[in-house]
Amino acid sequence: MSKAINKTMSPISPANNTGHQAFSISSVFANWRAYYDITKPKVVALLVLTALVGMSLSVPGGLPWQLLIPAMLGIALLSSAAAAINHIVDEKIDTVMGRTHNRPLPEGRISVTSAIVFATTIALLGFIMLYALVNPLTAFLTLAGLVGYSFVYTMYLKRATPQNITIGGLAGAIPPLLGWTAMTNEVAPNALLLVLIIFTWTPPHFWALAIHRKDDYAKVNIPMLPVTHGVSFTKTQILLYTVLLFVVCLLPYLVGMSNWLYLVGACTLNLIFFGYAWQLKFHAKEETAMATFKFSIIHLMLLFIILLLDHYWLPMG
Repeated sequence: MSKAINKTMSPISPANNTGHQAFSISSVFANWRAYYDITKPKVVALLVLTALVGMSLSVPGGLPWQLLIPAMLGIALLSSAAAAINHIVDEKIDTVMGRTHNRPLPEGRISVTSAIVFATTIALLGFIMLYALVNPLTAFLTLAGLVGYSFVYTMYLKRATPQNITIGGLAGAIPPLLGWTAMTNEVAPNALLLVLIIFTWTPPHFWALAIHRKDDYAKVNIPMLPVTHGVSFTKTQILLYTVLLFVVCLLPYLVGMSNWLYLVGACTLNLIFFGYAWQLKFHAKEETAMATFKFSIIHLMLLFIILLLDHYWLPMG
């Protein structure tokens, strides 16, 4: 597979950036936008939101700022480091793919060496902050999430199996658990339920994008489900997963974790998501896959915001 990728990429050499820029604080400020971009800030913001909801649901009343601030910063820093490592590992295939060829590393805006130093630095800062100011359990769980996403998923699963995102999605699903353990220093069943929601949401979310970018993935021999099993099969899987997600999203209400506001919001959002998946399967237009992908992000964001509002506006018992 690696030979095929190298052959595909051989005509392209936009900087072959093994890097002439030395990493320094001044270089970070001079190229701040490039360093900011490799942290995938929009993705990290969504992860931090779900972590905040995990924190809020773990305790009654308000959150102690002495834990809230370092927990949010530490989780954000390690998540940003994981995103940066993903950019580093995927630098060669990003050069070829249409969606990613203008990322900072393929364009040569920063060097691979600088990106490695940057990712290592913010990972260490995040881990130390969580370990010293929050608790060791949260620090090691967050580090496990970084290893799972950056190394297990990006380096191995992504290139090894069409079920890459199904298995690897667990790493991206743990922020609510991290938020919960930050406040309580324990792993609770309700925290794992929040993880299960994101874990179930991840495949239909990502497969919609994979359908839209099928040719890109095929070009670099990444075995995404639409490449290996076809678009029709992938659409069926998306539809089935939205049904499963609907059921999983009912669990917070059924176990007494949330009230009627969440139930109404979850049912509404999941019906809309199912509608997108139905259209994608049976009445797809050129833009339907991307529209489904974009709505899935709104779905998860609003679902967790509604969980938060339900917790504070309609506290249980």
